[in-house]
Amino acid sequence: MSQNDYLRQWLPRQESYLHHLLDREAPPEDRRCIICEQDGVYKCQDCLGEPLYCTGCCRSQHRSNPFHWISQWNGRFFERSCLAHVGLIIHLGHDGKQCPEVTDQWNLFEEDEPEDLLEPEDLPFVSGPEFQPKENTMVIVDKSGVHRLEIRCCECPNAMSPDIQMFRHRFFPASFNRPKTVFTFRVLNDFLLDSLECGTSAMNYYSKLRRMTSSMFPHLVPDRYRELMRVARQWRQLKTMKWHGFGHRSDNPSTGELALFCLACPQPGINVLLSEDESLDDWKYTRSFVMDGNFKAEHLHPIKPFDEVWLSDGLGFMVGKDRYKMHLAEAADTVKKSSCNNHRAVNQANAARHKLESTGIGGVACARHGCFVPHSMVDFQKGERQMNMDYALCEASRHNMEGITRAVTFYDINCQYNKHFRVRVDRSQFLDMAPQLTIIPGIGLWHIHGHQDSCYVRYASNFIEGIGRIDGEIMETLWARLNLISPAARGMSSPHRKECLDYQMNDSNFCKMIRMKRTLCRKYKLARNGISESGKAFDRLDEAAPSHLKTEWLARERIAQSSRLNDPAAMDEYEINIKKAPSKKEIELRLLEEGNARNAAPSRRSVATWISTGLAIEEAQIALLIEVRRIGRRSTETQRLDIARQRDRLQGQIDGFARSALTHLGEGFDADDEPEDLNVDILDDLDDDPADFTETSHTWTNSPELTVIPLPSNLGVDRCRRCMAEDLIPLEMSLREGQANDALHNLRIYLCNKAILFRTTIRQAKSQALKTRAWSQVTSVQQAVSLHASIYTKTRKQMMKLEPGQDELQKYKPLLREQLKISTAVGDPNARGQRNESLAWFWSVEVDLGGPDQSWNEEFYRVHWLRAKALQDRWREEMILVKLEMDWTCKFFLWKATQWGDHMQESLEKRLPGHGCYAGRQSRMYSLLAQDAQAAFQDLQNVLIEAGDE
Repeated sequence: MSQNDYLRQWLPRQESYLHHLLDREAPPEDRRCIICEQDGVYKCQDCLGEPLYCTGCCRSQHRSNPFHWISQWNGRFFERSCLAHVGLIIHLGHDGKQCPEVTDQWNLFEEDEPEDLLEPEDLPFVSGPEFQPKENTMVIVDKSGVHRLEIRCCECPNAMSPDIQMFRHRFFPASFNRPKTVFTFRVLNDFLLDSLECGTSAMNYYSKLRRMTSSMFPHLVPDRYRELMRVARQWRQLKTMKWHGFGHRSDNPSTGELALFCLACPQPGINVLLSEDESLDDWKYTRSFVMDGNFKAEHLHPIKPFDEVWLSDGLGFMVGKDRYKMHLAEAADTVKKSSCNNHRAVNQANAARHKLESTGIGGVACARHGCFVPHSMVDFQKGERQMNMDYALCEASRHNMEGITRAVTFYDINCQYNKHFRVRVDRSQFLDMAPQLTIIPGIGLWHIHGHQDSCYVRYASNFIEGIGRIDGEIMETLWARLNLISPAARGMSSPHRKECLDYQMNDSNFCKMIRMKRTLCRKYKLARNGISESGKAFDRLDEAAPSHLKTEWLARERIAQSSRLNDPAAMDEYEINIKKAPSKKEIELRLLEEGNARNAAPSRRSVATWISTGLAIEEAQIALLIEVRRIGRRSTETQRLDIARQRDRLQGQIDGFARSALTHLGEGFDADDEPEDLNVDILDDLDDDPADFTETSHTWTNSPELTVIPLPSNLGVDRCRRCMAEDLIPLEMSLREGQANDALHNLRIYLCNKAILFRTTIRQAKSQALKTRAWSQVTSVQQAVSLHASIYTKTRKQMMKLEPGQDELQKYKPLLREQLKISTAVGDPNARGQRNESLAWFWSVEVDLGGPDQSWNEEFYRVHWLRAKALQDRWREEMILVKLEMDWTCKFFLWKATQWGDHMQESLEKRLPGHGCYAGRQSRMYSLLAQDAQAAFQDLQNVLIEAGDE
């Protein structure tokens, strides 16, 4: 049943539940103490069943539960009270009984903490028990609320100091000489967990405790917010030291030793123990890193930087402050404009914000499992600069990598960042990286789509040997947990903020560790399925390819892979190596450079970009029109919402373009001219008849996809001359040529893709499910064909309005429907009758090939074959790596179990029973994790082997 079904079942019971809830407010008719059967006047809200007690029994029953809340019967109803009013006193030592050495003269509460000050208007005009704390009571902050109880320490001659007595009874004192406030271990653990899971700030958490204590007058509850922040820092530090075994060691932690790393990554001496015939040079021991920045983790300038106390500087994930500052002071701030695309991390590296000490953080995590690397997280000062990420990467490369010679880094700007990385390292005295470590740059699959086309084969993980299947984007998911605490950490002191970030990252890695069994089991299943699917796809292409060509392709692939480090362009072997006609981007760049060279007037300086923007808007209009036509009138609410959002975004672009038109077209252009003055109808450019479109889809009267934008081609040559904008005509003509070239190139790509789908997937699909999937792929490709054909048709029509020359008319011919059909000339180079069928004119427009009839097909087939082989290779590597990671995971658990077992033995020899018990518990935990993982991995492999045999 669904949760809504349960709600429907509960609705008829709602009234009954409400009556029983109210019935609990009254005492039983006999109102007897459940212990002695005397008059029961106190009800405990936290004891099971809310039993009634007399005063004496209430006090005795709560010696071991002093933080329960009680209510007192006043003859009409139960009103809030507290255990101090029944005489409960907490005695430390002597099994909860009073110390025989206690005298009335000793006063624990004379000094060391300031008194609570309340304004007169804050005092209540009532005098209930809630506002009458007994003398000599201590403020005790528990997860159940803020209590006032008397605590009496042991005063025997050999007694420990009061603060240690309290600590051993699970109270953390707020001060150490004569404390008046303590925090229970329960509340500290609860606050840290709330902060981890919910991002709760200390202020909000303590506000909740005050409301739990008094719902009517929470402001009267003692304010211990600042003490909570400070004690939580101390508690966090103690817990971290304890977890990492420094209570069992005589030395102090060093760089990154208070941080947990990835158990499934290769770590020599920990989970990788090589035999004599093995070497860490093998590709299987490649360490994979992902790098990224997070601009939500800002930090304000501290109020008193001279008065800060550092508890764990550089011991966790955030780097040590002193050496990092020296590196920044030495490093040259060389920010270069991206030669690829408009990358935020490159082009906004100087985005300083004066109120901030840190504009964000950046760092490194393992790319395969998403675990932060210890001592590799840095603060940004002016955005995401190379000097920041250089330090992070060098620190990451030093963590448990002794002997490893190969690392792959994924970074969204690696095409720029990696160019001179080694030069920067060699020049700096604060950047340390082993010279034998080879760094292979990659870019995540999401970010790479914003790059130049060539970046895909040069940096995408599909073409990097030895890394399996990685998307390189896992760090984006890790920031979400850090962003929970970023608002609260923004105004903290620098040490406190870094401690919180360290704790959050350590918890993230811990959660990855305990869930690694499930993660690797899922990866194993994906790899098994990926090998099967990619193998079938490659076999279909491989069977149809001539042997002599495959031999040549393999040789070229080996050359490309061996040359990629020194020459990333060698990886262009995986691209269609055909000299293309100039693209729109290339032409725009040329026009901008020419304008700068001749010192063009301000109104003409960016006109090429303005026209190019207009062309992009037209393409978006065509895409939106096709989408509206595709979904038709019977669209879902989600589809209509998506269309509305696209229209809104497109209208904003059109409005901005129209405002810029006044600058470039001069005073003769009136932006308020009616659309009828601009003589074009975009509907005429669609494949279908305009009447069919209007009958099957929803349109707005002023739909942005129907708006004609003020480009020179839409204004007409004569009007441009009247506006003194005649010089814009050749600029648009040049950009239109680039647009036409792009459309024709994409058209050829998708037509070849469609031909190969028919030749392999469609013909060889045997089951109905495979056929359905294959036709779905064909439909997707056909939609792309329609889009680029429509763009070309629109582009050519606009070119005709700009009075083109004879060369343009000859080169850019009309596109006919029959030319978009797949012929045997495209589909199969060995097909019978191939010589009698020729390709359409657009297959040879400025394409540098010996013969268009067969070379296009062969070149496209080669790229498909190489990419299919690369995908198959990555999946095979993935299976090998996942099996190794299963083994490394189990070995890591066993190594930790052995380490803690040794601590236990040493503690027992030193007669430290508590230390020994904790070490034994930790050793047992890791042993159980190892056993659980080993059993799960073995069962999974056995089940899948049996399923394969069937």
